[in-house]
Amino acid sequence: MITLENVSKSYNRGRVRAVDDLTLTVRPGEIFGFLGPNGAGKTTTIKMIVGLLRPDAGRIAVEGFDVASDGLRAKQVTTYVPDTPAVYERLTGLEYLNFIGDVYGVPREARLERIGAWLEVFELAPVITNPIQSYSHGMKQKIVLAGALLPAPRVMVLDEPLVGLDPRAAFQIKEMFRAHCDAGRTLFFSTHIMEVAEKLCDRIGIIHKGRLVACGTMPELKALGRTEGGPSLEEIFLELTGR
Repeated sequence: MITLENVSKSYNRGRVRAVDDLTLTVRPGEIFGFLGPNGAGKTTTIKMIVGLLRPDAGRIAVEGFDVASDGLRAKQVTTYVPDTPAVYERLTGLEYLNFIGDVYGVPREARLERIGAWLEVFELAPVITNPIQSYSHGMKQKIVLAGALLPAPRVMVLDEPLVGLDPRAAFQIKEMFRAHCDAGRTLFFSTHIMEVAEKLCDRIGIIHKGRLVACGTMPELKALGRTEGGPSLEEIFLELTGR
């Protein structure tokens, strides 16, 4: 579970309000999609959830752990994938995954099983002993995703996780999202791909100029639209954020 209560964040000495009084709950077992135009506050919100930024006001908790006062325990149950793969590029893929396993205390037997499974899914086995700096962008995204999956976290927070993935890997990641949440875990991700959000997410939040302008299931969001016969998510998004 993720909860945000009246969270705000400003930049440039308060002149730019990136997130403005955001209140939101993401429940266990839920795939939550977070949408918004560029500069709307999505990445700032995500970085506050995972403890990389401190909010100016408000409270954030992950699985009941306050991110400000109990940040280590919140991080222990969370994995994060940024919009640009962030990885130690001089390590080999296998060294990187073992490093993640050590950080999260993943037992050896479970680690070997999970690494083997994700190397097969992402087709990384032939390059797993090569330095990550030799990987393409898509391959780096895959190794970061494999690292995020390795601890079997209670909460996954992902910023544009499907960027750079080939269609097969993207399909398998979406299947993983569903399996992750069917096990009672929580997944929060941002995306610009409306079709993915509409088909995959249990609920969707739309942020615009730092404020949450809509949040709900697809039927609930469709009720907000003015298009006869039920608008698409893209049409709802454009209506709420300005064409």
